[in-house]
Parts: sequence; structure tokens; C-alpha cells
Amino acid sequence: MYWKSLLVLALAVPGRAIVRFHCSQLVRERLDPLVEPGANPSAHVHQIVGGNSFNATMEPGKDMPGESTCTTCTFADDFSNYWTAVMYFRAKNGTYKRVPNIGNNQFEKANGGLTIYYMQDAIYDENQKSNVTAFKPGFRMFIGDVHARTLAEASRYRYLTYTCLDTWTQRSPETIAFPQRKCKEGIMTTLRFPTCWDGKNLDSPDHMSHMSYPETGTFESGGPCPATHPVRTAQVMFEVLWDTKQFNDLEWPEDGRNPFVWSFGDATGYANHADYVFGWKDNSLQKVLDSPCYFYTNCSEYGHKLQSVEDMNKCAQKPVLEEDIDGWLDALPGGYQSQYGPTSG
Repeated sequence: MYWKSLLVLALAVPGRAIVRFHCSQLVRERLDPLVEPGANPSAHVHQIVGGNSFNATMEPGKDMPGESTCTTCTFADDFSNYWTAVMYFRAKNGTYKRVPNIGNNQFEKANGGLTIYYMQDAIYDENQKSNVTAFKPGFRMFIGDVHARTLAEASRYRYLTYTCLDTWTQRSPETIAFPQRKCKEGIMTTLRFPTCWDGKNLDSPDHMSHMSYPETGTFESGGPCPATHPVRTAQVMFEVLWDTKQFNDLEWPEDGRNPFVWSFGDATGYANHADYVFGWKDNSLQKVLDSPCYFYTNCSEYGHKLQSVEDMNKCAQKPVLEEDIDGWLDALPGGYQSQYGPTSG
């Protein structure tokens, strides 16, 4: 019903764009140029999509479109990099196995990756009326807390959620912690970035302070930006589909706890987080946002360059470090073990 409703909305041309597209997997490796610039390897495994100029440092002055030769994203002018941590299954015997991420609805043929949204109003509003400012070259941001292990610690961040999928198209209810039951069709994580910019800084020491949530309400409810962060930007949102269903027939841990864990050890799910480094070519993102482009289906009609899933899948990088991240492992890459919060039982 969810996707049928969106298909109906797609037939109504919006005043301005609401964009939904996919980026296939570029690489999975231990690099994190935002939080641990220059570290090779970084502490834990990430999955990265976007332009193939991704590297360990990603200096703010880097010309990402100019240095990339391809992108894994539907929009051929989007050389940004988007990344999240990687999910693992913890077996009864204490070993770990990476959970594959798969192509989202309408992108089933994609080589894993993330589905990306750029929104100007609520996702269900086909008549996008607001004017928002596209990000500038050098812009970057981070959302979440890798150290969060309780609901109180996670509550600082709005809408970093999980959906236990009983059907392929289900999108609710959402939880802030890992689902505590077997999910028939897998687990979807949804990560929504702040939407108010201070108008000055392309980054900040914590990669978050230059951005803010609305002063009241939410982006979707039209809440106003605070005076300290007056510039309203697009809502950037990731959706990631994790193929946990293949582990449903295996023995889960004897203690009955959730068997899934992030690549940095969090077994509560409260430390869900994501990174974004802007890299759209020239002013192509602003042109997309200013056009009546719905999802990606009609965007080529307005001059926006799109590429096929097959071409997206061809763009890839080799990991800089040769290590096993996919086999049955005694410890997570980087030496992590499962970490539970003090209130998780």
C-alpha cells in the first residue's frame, strides 16, 4: 500500500523536487575520513556509496566531481559520498558474520548500497512548495553517537530508526533500538539528517554543530529553524535494507538478546549513525531541487543526467586494506566484541 500510494503521488507533478534515488555499493572497508581523517585503517567497517574519489583524508578543498571518474548513484552528477556502519550477526558460539545490505524497493538489481532522499517538505506531500538551499562544495555532516548505549543517550538525535520488515513494503512501526524479534523480510534502518544550517560553516569540529534540528516540531511538520541556524536545507535521508532473514533459521544467542551488532560493537542499536560529504557537480543539486522532479522517474525530462543500475554497479573501489570482513569471525574487524548498554538486561 505504501508504494502504491507513492506511485499515485508520482503522477502528480510537484511544484519543486522531492528526490528519491539509489546509490550502489562503492566499497566496504575500514576508512572514515570524516571522524578519523587520515587513519588507515579506521576503527570499524563502513559501507560507502557515491563518487570513486573516496579516500582516507577527503580534504575540505577536495574537488570530488573533478577527481571522481564515476559514481554509484542514479544521478550522474552526484559524486557525494554517503556512508554508514556495517551490521553483523552474532552467532550462539560468539562468532560474527556480516549482514548483506540489498537494493531497496525499485532498486532490487542494485549491488547493495543506500537509498537517498532529498526533500523540501514532508515525504508524503507531493506538492513540494518550500524553497531550500542546496549544500555548498566542502560541506559535510555527521549524525548519531557511536558511544550511545541507552535510550536517553540516543534521544538527542531525531529519527535514527529501525523497521522490522514483515513485508517488503512495510515502513512502520519504527524503533530506536534493534528489533527484538525475527523480521521476516529483514531490517530497514532510516537515518534523517538535521535541516537547519548556520549559513556560514561548511563543517564543525564535531561535524554536527553547524547544523540544527528545527526550533519546534520537525522538518516534516514545517517547524521553523532557530535563529542560530536560519538557513533551511533539504532533508537528507538514508534508507538501508539489511538482509537479516537469512539468519532467522540459525540459532540465536542463548541469553535471548538481539543477535545483531554494529561493526563497532554496539548491540543495542542506539549508536546508529551516518556520514555525508557533499559532492554534486557545480550547481546540479540546486537545479534538481528547483525543478518539478518527483523521485527520479521524470527527472531526465528536466535535463538531469541519470544512469542505469547496471552503470551504477560498474563503479567500484578496491578496499585499501586486505582483511576478512565477510567470513565467520572470532571478533569484529578492529577487534571489537558485542557491547550492551547498562539498561539492556
